[in-house]
Amino acid sequence: MNVQVRYFASIREVLGAGESIEVPAGATIGELRDRLIASSAAHATALSRERSLRSALNQLLCDESEPVGADAEVAFFPPVTGG
Repeated sequence: MNVQVRYFASIREVLGAGESIEVPAGATIGELRDRLIASSAAHATALSRERSLRSALNQLLCDESEPVGADAEVAFFPPVTGG
């Protein structure tokens, strides 16, 4: 299924505004993050598991165990962002 991924703050500076990615049905936000990390060195750096990141599903904050539905929008951002 197709998911729209949006990046904010320092992540956006490295990866751009966002991208579209295919994930298997039933995938969680954590699994999506792992798939992105595996996709390139830039993704691995920006979305590293050593970094504390927040996530949102369809503009609602959530944790990485949340399942992603078809045509969902997932956002990743640092815990503190500027205006």
